[in-house]
Amino acid sequence: MAQHPKDALFDGEKAFPVIATCEHFAGSEKLIGKALAMQKTLGPIFDITMDCEDGAATGSEKQHAEMVVAMQSAELNEFNMAGVRIHDYSHNLWKQDVDIIVRGAGSRIAYITIPKPTAASQVAEMISYIQTVAKDAKISREIPIHVLIETHGALRECHQIAALPWMQVLDFGLMDFISGHQGAIPASAMKSPGQFDHPLLNRAKAEVSAAALAYGVVPAHNVTLDLKNKYQTYEDARRANREFGFQRMWSIYPTQIEPIVAAMAPDFSEVQTACEILQGAYAANWGPIQHAGDLHDRATYRYYWRLVQRAKVAGQSLPAEVSAWLS
Repeated sequence: MAQHPKDALFDGEKAFPVIATCEHFAGSEKLIGKALAMQKTLGPIFDITMDCEDGAATGSEKQHAEMVVAMQSAELNEFNMAGVRIHDYSHNLWKQDVDIIVRGAGSRIAYITIPKPTAASQVAEMISYIQTVAKDAKISREIPIHVLIETHGALRECHQIAALPWMQVLDFGLMDFISGHQGAIPASAMKSPGQFDHPLLNRAKAEVSAAALAYGVVPAHNVTLDLKNKYQTYEDARRANREFGFQRMWSIYPTQIEPIVAAMAPDFSEVQTACEILQGAYAANWGPIQHAGDLHDRATYRYYWRLVQRAKVAGQSLPAEVSAWLS
């Protein structure tokens, strides 16, 4: 009997993370509840980031973190597809965030997002503290780490950051990155087409995506500021994916979720081809095959296996045999 694709094609290698292509931010109990209800309706096609940084009112950080733990543990969090953004390294309460959230919800939390680092050493210290708290709380799982690349220092050391333990995602933070250029990049570049065409932003996005992909980490693209223009959101996500290799994108408004998922999903016709090739390869015990006159072997099988994984996460329908491999 032929091996399962993940065993036959990767043979012990670290698998590239298969996670949702959309990450929706929510900062208050009300908005988190709405996002979880929407996730229940649409299905597990997007993650939710519960925000302890910008979402927490000054002076109420402890209560906010405790609310996040309660929402993580709520019955509404059916899919366990919700992460948390904590405060940045320079904030005096980031360790308090970790203490409360990891101890209270470490077994369920989907990931922890670290914002605004200026050096890889800061991220390394924060990850080390998260690991220590998790060990003390007898949490044996690795908690995936996401890091926002939004400063000059983080961009300069993004390869070192991507290589750190427990890393799953590198996020590009557009607005803070532009602000850090002291007016050298115009405000118009916060929207399209400037956000893709300005040379400094073009370079930064390409560098973040390349660093992430080189270390088996998912590159995630910044938000679209035009909240209610679904087509603009779709076009931004499509361009981020096709031109810069981003595999994920932020949402800051509910109407942005479905356009991002649609834009990041693989083309249906290519998914059909991928399924046919993988089924033929399985029948041949993963030896070389011909399909539509073309030769395929393990090199192309790996590509198509990743493709059907992306299709599954996007909620696309797959043949029963292929779907069973992914269950």
